[in-house]
Amino acid sequence: MTGLVHDHFTFKDFRLESGAILPEVTIAYVTRGTRAPDGRNAILVTHGYTSGPRMIEPGVASSEGAWSTLVGPGAPIDTDRYYVVCSNMLGSSFGSTNAASIDPRTGKAYGSSFPVITVADIVTAQRHLLYHLGVTHLRAVVGPSYGGFQAFQWGVSFPDFMDGIVPVVTSPLPPQSDRIAGLMKWFQTDQNWNNGDYYENGGVHATMTRLRIDTLTRYGLADSLADRFPDLAARDAEMHRIASAWADAFDANSLFILGRAMEAYDVAKDYARIRVPVLYVLSTTDALFPPTLAPGVIAGLRAAGVDATYFELESQHGHLASGADADKWAPALAAFIRKLEEA
Repeated sequence: MTGLVHDHFTFKDFRLESGAILPEVTIAYVTRGTRAPDGRNAILVTHGYTSGPRMIEPGVASSEGAWSTLVGPGAPIDTDRYYVVCSNMLGSSFGSTNAASIDPRTGKAYGSSFPVITVADIVTAQRHLLYHLGVTHLRAVVGPSYGGFQAFQWGVSFPDFMDGIVPVVTSPLPPQSDRIAGLMKWFQTDQNWNNGDYYENGGVHATMTRLRIDTLTRYGLADSLADRFPDLAARDAEMHRIASAWADAFDANSLFILGRAMEAYDVAKDYARIRVPVLYVLSTTDALFPPTLAPGVIAGLRAAGVDATYFELESQHGHLASGADADKWAPALAAFIRKLEEA
């Protein structure tokens, strides 16, 4: 298997941490590179809350920014040497099973009846995918934001399946905010919302677009666009275009499914389960996960016996820094992967 591949994998009867069973699960994914015969040359890249697996595709931007300078031939995540997998999260909106999927038991979209899932459920579904792809061991799990939650969770849930983890612009705990209550303020006034059962009501595109503009503004995208769109009106129009295109592709219920999983996520209590080196990367201007988190996280990991390294990314791009200023932390990522190879 070589080059760039878009595909999906379906499996049956997936038992969640809650005890509920999803009768059928599909995971969409993108791969680059060639899998070794023994299946041990893989790197898993995990995507953010509202982005998807195309973040590793050349020339494609995600909510973190394009990762094509981090993933590719000769890049830190070198597709000449590694089989790189990026799977769309369970519950997300780019081809994997979510609330818009048809429940085979009813023949209708799950909607508000989609079961509660956890970050552990998300990474367990990814492990099913990796086994399907013939991956028997990972060199590393690398991901920004929500992808960093997944990287930490991999270290806890499957501590022997990888050689190292790289959580970026993220935390072992969720952001200190009431995610679901905050989302409900946007949707409860939308006449089509219907408690999440809006698929036959015309959808909630306008609300999703407004929400996305607000989110991207807080993430620092307006500042990132300033060079290309110095005129404020043109910049606002570009923000609206980006937000509307996202709203076309992303299902509102996924915000709630993944948001609830985020609120329940906590790996800080399980640091002792992590048995592999950690490279922890934060951005100097990230308001969601500020550098003030680093001392406590690194101290906690080291106290649990984890080989933890911190890299602070000097950037004006806030939460988007991992892609927008990829060149500034690429050497640290490359050095970390070399360290894993030499261990």
